[in-house]
Amino acid sequence: MSDEQAAPRAERGNRGGRAQRGEWGVTRSRWSPAFWLPTVVAVVVAGVIWEWVAINNPYLLPRLGQVGLQLVTETPFYLENAGATLSEALIGLAIGLVSAFIVAVLVTESGLLRRAIMPLAIILNVTPVVAIAPALVVAFGFGPAPKLIVTALITFFPILMNLITGLNSAAVPVLQVFETLHASRLEILWRLRLPGSLPYLFAALRVVFPLSLVGAVVAEFSAPGAGKGLGTVISVASANSRLAVVYAAIACLAAMGSLLLLVVIVVERRVLRWHESQQSRRS
Repeated sequence: MSDEQAAPRAERGNRGGRAQRGEWGVTRSRWSPAFWLPTVVAVVVAGVIWEWVAINNPYLLPRLGQVGLQLVTETPFYLENAGATLSEALIGLAIGLVSAFIVAVLVTESGLLRRAIMPLAIILNVTPVVAIAPALVVAFGFGPAPKLIVTALITFFPILMNLITGLNSAAVPVLQVFETLHASRLEILWRLRLPGSLPYLFAALRVVFPLSLVGAVVAEFSAPGAGKGLGTVISVASANSRLAVVYAAIACLAAMGSLLLLVVIVVERRVLRWHESQQSRRS
């Protein structure tokens, strides 16, 4: 077969789904069994192991059918509590993101502020937030404030460190060109440092978006029975040995975390079309 005949055939084969370059440089479709079959096999094997453990040790794991039945019959209950946890996670993440952005810009632009703020930020990072959560509940009550603060604290430091690295990643020759053109510090920040920090910011968001759910659930653990949320559901159901409810709530959290990660990846590919990391992925 000639190259002219092979090329259109490969193009037709990839028309049903986006092509991906394989380990040996061979382009294959996402609909090819070689692409999706390993994932399906891994999920089936994990399900079989889960069922074996659930049948032989029912006090450790509920059967998958029980978890699925719980999700189907109590869908409004889980949607309501998932919505409460998701709103707490996203609002807390927004607070952490804005705070980290302001601090990152300040410590990048001022050596004095960097020496004053960074030690406090490091001490805050190494302090277990789980230990702070009960004190926040005592201080702010059982309302949303402790949950938002815990989520903001958990997401703050990863965003801060990645943003500082990104803001300082501008190449020295390019900085010299800006200085030669008498660009102000604000122009250097807006036109050079901020665009250069975007890949680092999205790397942090891939971590902190699912992590924000952890912060919300940890805060809900500290105030069980107060308000709604999947953390409260898990805490109350665990106390009553209702394993199916516990794992149904965990399944909701896993689905929400995966969805948030997918959103970050899609937005990153849209925003960073110009960046070499996305161009090399598409090539």
